[in-house]
Amino acid sequence: MALNSPEARDLAHHLHSFTHLPSLERDGPLVLERGEGIYVHDTHGKRYLESVSGLWNVVAGFSEPRLVQAAHEAMAQMPAYHTFFGRTALPPVVLAEKLVEIAPMDVARVYFVNSGSEANDTTVKMLWMMARGAGEPERRKLISRYMAYHGTTVASCSLNGKPYINAFGLPLPEVIYAEAPHHWRNAHPGESEEAYADRLAGELESLIEAEGPETIAGFFAEPVMGAGGAVPPPAGYFPKIQAVLNRHGIPMVADEVVTGLGRTGNLWGAQTYEFTPDIVVTSKALTSGYMPMGAVLLSPEMDRRLRIAAEAYDEFPHGFTTGGSPAAAAVALEAIALITEPGGLLDNVKAVAPTLKAALEGFESHPLVGEVRHVGLLGALEIVADKGSKRPFAPEHEIGERIVQAAYARGLITRPIGDAVIVAPPFSITAEQIGELMESLGAVLDEITDTATRESMGPVPLAASAE
Repeated sequence: MALNSPEARDLAHHLHSFTHLPSLERDGPLVLERGEGIYVHDTHGKRYLESVSGLWNVVAGFSEPRLVQAAHEAMAQMPAYHTFFGRTALPPVVLAEKLVEIAPMDVARVYFVNSGSEANDTTVKMLWMMARGAGEPERRKLISRYMAYHGTTVASCSLNGKPYINAFGLPLPEVIYAEAPHHWRNAHPGESEEAYADRLAGELESLIEAEGPETIAGFFAEPVMGAGGAVPPPAGYFPKIQAVLNRHGIPMVADEVVTGLGRTGNLWGAQTYEFTPDIVVTSKALTSGYMPMGAVLLSPEMDRRLRIAAEAYDEFPHGFTTGGSPAAAAVALEAIALITEPGGLLDNVKAVAPTLKAALEGFESHPLVGEVRHVGLLGALEIVADKGSKRPFAPEHEIGERIVQAAYARGLITRPIGDAVIVAPPFSITAEQIGELMESLGAVLDEITDTATRESMGPVPLAASAE
């Protein structure tokens, strides 16, 4: 890296999120300069196919003029305001109406925040406030699932069923975990998806009864586990889980930050997996990542409980300065239009999803691929050292970093999560571009396979990112 290059300046002063710091020091960052549809260009002019929509969120691609125009007009008319003290700008009013209209369940009210993490944190506070307002202050426990991801604020991070949260002294004591619903990895030998879902529902009921249903404030679940590795649930899972929750009067929170607004082939993951949440959390595709925004959608019953609880304080004592930004709301309204209009992005997801499915399934025989997962425009290839035993590579092999760097060299941005390579392209991708993506990904996996035998693979120099 040149002394004053963007990469060197980044390394000197910029702390990156969720980044393997030794690899960053060794290989340097990728600094991007502009976007064009599903492609992005770095500061050296190299083009990359962005196969994971940034962080699942840039569903309209990186140069959608309608979103830029919506932001421009909103910034010129009413660039900023808040939702405190009974005040607001007009765009959040219209956006709330639109979300009520398109929600996967009856919704009474919408609360705006800046991100999915804030939305989940807000939901935790709402549930605790509802319980206290109902005279049940002991109802504090929150059920999440191992391998879940719900955000990075303190409460939402506690819901993440991942070992790294121990770095922060988390989880909070109120959080308990159920099993991750990953049939390939966790089912008993010969156990069907339906039987596995029955077992998980029974285990959840046992967990609730052991903890005391009167102590549990809510159950949080992603329709598809996103940062847990793009893991769809087994057949029948959510209706069975919801039946257990309903028996015990426990609210179901659907974290639709990744799946909401089209990723699974329906507008909501709850529709794909046939359950009716009490609360929906959404973000990411809400503005296609062009503006920070998230939302909490409350069913009439959840809204009723919250309003009763708020009476003791004469207000809902919570908020974010930029939550309900009029500019972000205007962009969200245009993003929703792009997704839902006839011939729009959701229709394209439905049209090209079979192409992605077939292409991913073509990797089932690859020596590095243990499992192929997919729904809508979301897929994953589970990378294994041994297909028969499902044994992953040891961490010192740096298999994920190898894949990232080999992909860069071929003009592909991909994302390994744990032992899985994720594919979640913008909703605007064409069948031809899916072919391009899969050809590059196949070449990457072949290169990794050829680097050394799977049994002896150890740390070797990573492929350089060609300019």
